[in-house]
Amino acid sequence: MNRKFFTYFWPFVLALGFSLSSAAVLAADEAPDAFVKRISNETLDAVRSDKGIKGGDINKIMQLVDNKLMMHVNFRRMTALATGPGWRNATPEQQERLQEEFKLLLIRTYSGALTQISDQSIQVKPLRGATDDKNLVVQTEVRGKGEPIQLDYRLEKTPGVGAGWKIFDLNVMGIWLVENYRTQFSKEINAGGVDGLIKSLSNRNKANAQKA
Repeated sequence: MNRKFFTYFWPFVLALGFSLSSAAVLAADEAPDAFVKRISNETLDAVRSDKGIKGGDINKIMQLVDNKLMMHVNFRRMTALATGPGWRNATPEQQERLQEEFKLLLIRTYSGALTQISDQSIQVKPLRGATDDKNLVVQTEVRGKGEPIQLDYRLEKTPGVGAGWKIFDLNVMGIWLVENYRTQFSKEINAGGVDGLIKSLSNRNKANAQKA
């Protein structure tokens, strides 16, 4: 990723939606644009009110992700899409490791961007497509100082327990997260297989931890 992309990628945190709502609020029939607006605003409020998160406390950020984030993200699907064809050949144990290391990579890479959140607001654009589509994209803009930042969510509608909208990909300034990482992961798998990718992710996470 180039420096400009990293600078503006702090909205990734918003895209994943650190919601502090109770499960009762997460209605299965919630409109997708309303869902995005709600979790975005709650994320901004949560970050602004927590000095530890704004200060880059990795433990507090990881706790927030584990306790509040994963209910809104189909992270298994996100990891599978980023891994590409290699995912189907991975054992269940390898798939779990990939999810763990990928999540940690995203958290450690972008946690520092939380300190940039101040007076930003979210503008949800008119929804394209029917609200009953099982997969759709909700487009938004993050507005604050400077030019608005494009931030789009790719959602799926899930049935059963915990039914509702789940995020499985996002687009910041024209770059889709899954596609960006799939290119990197494909090279690692071609060079060393799934274990090679896991090792590479683990090494990157250890290096990021040492820098922190």
